[in-house]
Amino acid sequence: MMMGFGLISTILVIVMIAYILGWRPQGGEDLFGNSNNQRQTPIEILKQRYARGEIDQQEFQQMRKDLS
Repeated sequence: MMMGFGLISTILVIVMIAYILGWRPQGGEDLFGNSNNQRQTPIEILKQRYARGEIDQQEFQQMRKDLS
């Protein structure tokens, strides 16, 4: 019986530490501070893709025009 309580208390301690570090099971921020709830607009995503070099200037301008 004591062994079961030890396991439960260990799990509770691990969950409490994860919660303190910022882990939230339903949204919130992850351990690195990135918000899961933040929605990006299509233009923001397009700008990020252009900044990363995934698309060139011509593709960026065409896609931006299509989104407007």
